[in-house]
Amino acid sequence: MTEATEDTTDQAVTAYALLGGEARVRELVDRFYDLMDLEPEYTELRAAHGTTLDEARDKLFWFLSGWLGGPNLYIERFGHPRLRARHLPFSIGIKERDQWVNCMSQAMIEVNVPATLKVRLDQAFMQTADWMRNRNDI
Repeated sequence: MTEATEDTTDQAVTAYALLGGEARVRELVDRFYDLMDLEPEYTELRAAHGTTLDEARDKLFWFLSGWLGGPNLYIERFGHPRLRARHLPFSIGIKERDQWVNCMSQAMIEVNVPATLKVRLDQAFMQTADWMRNRNDI
């Protein structure tokens, strides 16, 4: 195989594949919501999700599957994610953003996401979570 072919192949590998596919995305999402439910440092984040997390678990799993480069499960069910619009009903400031990002980062550590992929995803999650902010905190 030529060097150019190897480079092209490496670039084509998605985060979904690097993570390990459907079962691993589900494992990550489940750990994320388990931590949100259990850890006191995620209290405000948990409060925004209502009494049950079942629907949120499914929606995040469906969304992340496509966002990570796998099947577009969310889009197939609901159309374009319109993330910011769908999050406008929730008051999201720096504290909520940071709790979401920290909870996801902890979940990635606990399900053993490879370190290089975790760094890449931490950055992408922070950028997306910051874009969700709809409250001007100091």
